[in-house]
Amino acid sequence: MRPPNIVLILADDLGYSDIGCYGGEIRTPNLDRLGRSGVRLTQFSNTARCSPSRASLLTGLHPHQTGIGVLAGSNMPGGYPGSLTDRCVTVAEVLGDAGYATGMSGKWHLSGPLWEPAGSWPTRRGFADFFGTLSGCGSYYDPATLRRGEADASAETRDPRFFYTDAITDHAVEFIGREAAAGRAFFAYVAYTAPHWPLHAPPEDVAAYDGVYTAGWDELRRRRLDRLRAEGLLGAESALSARDPAQPPWAAAPHQEWEARRMQVYAAQVERMDRGIGRILDRLTACGVVDDTLVVFLSDNGGCAEVLPLGDPEEFRSRRHIVPPRTRDGAELRVGNDPGIDPGPEDTYASYGPAWANLSNTPFRHYKRWVHEGGIATPFIVHWPAGGLAGGRIVRTPFQLTDVLPTLLGVAGVEPPRRYRGREVPPPEGRTMLPALRGEPVADVPLFWEHLGNAAVRRGRWKLVRENGGPWELYDMDADRSETTDLARRHPALVADLAAEYEGWARRVGVIPRGRR
Repeated sequence: MRPPNIVLILADDLGYSDIGCYGGEIRTPNLDRLGRSGVRLTQFSNTARCSPSRASLLTGLHPHQTGIGVLAGSNMPGGYPGSLTDRCVTVAEVLGDAGYATGMSGKWHLSGPLWEPAGSWPTRRGFADFFGTLSGCGSYYDPATLRRGEADASAETRDPRFFYTDAITDHAVEFIGREAAAGRAFFAYVAYTAPHWPLHAPPEDVAAYDGVYTAGWDELRRRRLDRLRAEGLLGAESALSARDPAQPPWAAAPHQEWEARRMQVYAAQVERMDRGIGRILDRLTACGVVDDTLVVFLSDNGGCAEVLPLGDPEEFRSRRHIVPPRTRDGAELRVGNDPGIDPGPEDTYASYGPAWANLSNTPFRHYKRWVHEGGIATPFIVHWPAGGLAGGRIVRTPFQLTDVLPTLLGVAGVEPPRRYRGREVPPPEGRTMLPALRGEPVADVPLFWEHLGNAAVRRGRWKLVRENGGPWELYDMDADRSETTDLARRHPALVADLAAEYEGWARRVGVIPRGRR
């Protein structure tokens, strides 16, 4: 009997409340259909940033154990290698050895040197079929480091119809159709770059959101929380956190028309991705395999507050693996968040900024890079009709990325290896989520996070968290999911206990203190 197929879909920099079935006003009918007919998790966490999240997702380990504690690219000497090391095994490697066809479409971002094939390229880590980019982000019209297999695929962007989100979908649909027709079980990893900056979207997609964001971030945050509660995902324990104190109220915001335009482009990026997911679901249905295909959707971190250009403008422009020097037709690139430049076209390169990222992360505070809820909370959807996953279930048990690999292997009926190709590999740090997804009670286990000195541990209802260099904060997540009331001074013994548990974990998995990197 053929094992179930697996489609793992990852969004990039998507916030907790952006998609419709998690409270968003962005039109995502395909994800909404998946979520409302499948299972939605309310307390699933990523690791707050792109490369570490991808490393953890694919290996079942904490990112520090995989060589990627910060980002792809070496932090040596004294830091992390910045490439996926051979001391871990990916889910694609395990499933490929078990007979699955393995294909990846989209963003990799787990390799160090990008100019020559290395052991950490996707083609060397279990993916027999690969189309996508090795770097972390870039133009949607002319992405750098584009590969088909290990061959340079940059010539494909010369087609004036090329748009990276659509190209990722095209490859995924082709892979699924081919393998389903051949009768092979398949694992498809679909890693969109949407909605990561730059804000690029076709004009007709942007125009479809005219007027949607003129109400501003304050009112839209309130509406999103109302819808999250109406969906049954959050309750009174999740109050609306205060607006980012560094951002103005909408009524006092300058350049409101331009601000609304930024969020329109972001929304258009998300809707375009959802449209692609709809095409993937249609192909699964047409091939007759949709019921026995596990489909998982999540984001790699919370909404991104980064303002472009990052750092020195000339240095930013010099990063050709991110910022092309010119557009495909030779026009000069306009880099930066400039109210005089409407984002969206190919010759712009902008982000949507902290205030809109605060909307994306409703009702939480902080953003990508932080391990407060705004940085790590993600929508998490699982759909598998033949797998006993009742439609419409909402799971409130806390889980994190290390739990994904054990779940996927459990679906495939494959045990995680202790040795892989002659070398020992550590067992997954997480556990299968299948019992919880099927409505069975499961016990809480401690969860841990660290990124750039931002650190946290959660045990049961208690979460201990700190910003890099700051004091520990303590929150009762059953009563205060939005982390608005710090209880550290009221419970010093609990703080000390959780801090000691965190330090023991950090030593065990190889967290390098930030001051030593």
